[in-house]
Amino acid sequence: MCEVLLRRPRAAVRAIRLTAERTPPHRDRHLDLLRAVAIAAVVLGHWLAVVVTYHGGFGGDTVLAVLPWARPLTWAFQVMPVFFLVGGFVNAASLDSYRRRGGTATGWFLGRTDRLIRPTTALLLTLSAAALLALLLGAGEGTVATAVWLAVMPLWFLVAYLAVVLLTPVMLALHRRAGLAVPVVLAALVGLGDVVRIRSGPPLLGQAGFLFAWLAIHQLGIAWREGALPARRTVALPMAAGGLAALVLLTVAGPYPISMVAAPGERLQNTSPPTLALLALATAQAGIALLLHDPADRWLRRARPWTVVVGVNSVIMTVFLWHLTAVVIAAVALYPTGLLPQPPVGSAPWLLLRLPWLACLLVALAVLVAVFGRIERRAGPVPGADGPASGVPRAVAAVAGAALAAGGLLGAAVTLPARLPVPMLLAYLAGAGLLRFLRRRPGS
Repeated sequence: MCEVLLRRPRAAVRAIRLTAERTPPHRDRHLDLLRAVAIAAVVLGHWLAVVVTYHGGFGGDTVLAVLPWARPLTWAFQVMPVFFLVGGFVNAASLDSYRRRGGTATGWFLGRTDRLIRPTTALLLTLSAAALLALLLGAGEGTVATAVWLAVMPLWFLVAYLAVVLLTPVMLALHRRAGLAVPVVLAALVGLGDVVRIRSGPPLLGQAGFLFAWLAIHQLGIAWREGALPARRTVALPMAAGGLAALVLLTVAGPYPISMVAAPGERLQNTSPPTLALLALATAQAGIALLLHDPADRWLRRARPWTVVVGVNSVIMTVFLWHLTAVVIAAVALYPTGLLPQPPVGSAPWLLLRLPWLACLLVALAVLVAVFGRIERRAGPVPGADGPASGVPRAVAAVAGAALAAGGLLGAAVTLPARLPVPMLLAYLAGAGLLRFLRRRPGS
């Protein structure tokens, strides 16, 4: 059994090395590095921010609640905008390439989302089985629901990313018609939503920022790919400096909180939904990404760093989806057993214990990636294109599948941690199943 478990990682390493060696010369390796760094920073930030306590039962909080001085550090760890920026570039390039091969937007969407849906479905099915087992062993539903809620927190990303991928064909066409005016208009809509929220207006208008903000950042990536934001210092430096200056004005002098993630006690939250302050941070990060493009691309021509980047990207969704499950596993293993002491939160001993805490989380995540990473690596491009007679019905079915999947995830977010969201899981599985059926039947 152990020999079988060891054989799989070795085969994966050989495949990664081969993929790295066969990388086409024209590939923009900087994009892969940005994606890997963004997810690594998000994972590390979540691991450092979570506070777990155990006194006969589990409790928890965020470090931002007990260490207010840590809130400015979220400017460095809130790098999901970088992921959406890279997504805009890569999605636009991928869509163009797919269309040149005779494919349609629907076929491209099904292929593009397969690598998102496949590992997400594995996560949800595994967590469902674990929750059922815990209930059968006598755990309280509230405790189980809280653990599931923590484990599935990363899934907000999938809802937003599914939306921007679905809209990529439209947004690419809009860019070619209106250029940089598109993200400017989207940013203005985010600002309008902020005003509505500050003045306690209709909630729906404020919540629209969940779409407009991430779409604006994704649009910057499309503009980058299309040449409207070239990787030149004359473009990158003003973006980085201007974005940072706007961020300081909006948070220090303006009405927005310093923290770029949800923090207790704040009337506004910069991510729920995203605000102009988060867009300012995204602009600064985009400028830095452009500024580092050429030196990073030269560095990645070396075999060793590029192989590492290829390896991380081969399981990047698995790492992101499972990193908070690793927290649940480590908490259950370390705290009830007394293996990890519990000094007062925020004290010097507690801060020092962050190091073994991170080490345990890394081991737990490595095991999870070894088990589930191959599910992500198996995902491949859609095998064919739509037939002309089936284009519209198939497109409608693809949108319906995406809506069911996203709706199920949104419903789970609303339901948890009050109770286990069984109907929402079924809705997600129905949408994921429909998308998989359509992908496997390209001519239907």
